[in-house]
Amino acid sequence: MNALTLLKEDHVKVKKMLSELDQTTERAVKTREAVFSQLKHDLEIHEAIEEEFLYPALKEHPKTRDIALEGYEEHHVVDEVMGEMLHLPVSDETWTAKFTVMKENLEHHIEEEEQDMFEGSLQALSLPFPGVSEPCAARVIAPPTGYRSCNRSNRAG
Repeated sequence: MNALTLLKEDHVKVKKMLSELDQTTERAVKTREAVFSQLKHDLEIHEAIEEEFLYPALKEHPKTRDIALEGYEEHHVVDEVMGEMLHLPVSDETWTAKFTVMKENLEHHIEEEEQDMFEGSLQALSLPFPGVSEPCAARVIAPPTGYRSCNRSNRAG
């Protein structure tokens, strides 16, 4: 499978889960918990793929370095908000407010990736981003328990 296709399919799934969560109320505790848990899991895998395979390649080129660094930071912001949400009951109005902020950040990030990063940067530079490698595919199927987006050290420098 082409890795960009995999990432774009992830975006569709994420948008669907965001929409589903957005339509809930504070009374939909079980739905919110289940969908939020799945969203968090899927985003951890998605981030790992981007941060281990895509962003390092983009970071090596002057034309795409800034967009890769921005991608790392956008991941960080969403991770922080999600982390805060984990410590709140899904029925809390603060959880709802944080969800709105997270959703807006994710939608912006997805749009920017698909318009600027995936289509523009990779094509302009003819960067290779081949099919999903064995380690990458293994994470999609069964990420380690507690797995978080790794390769954070690639952000700086």
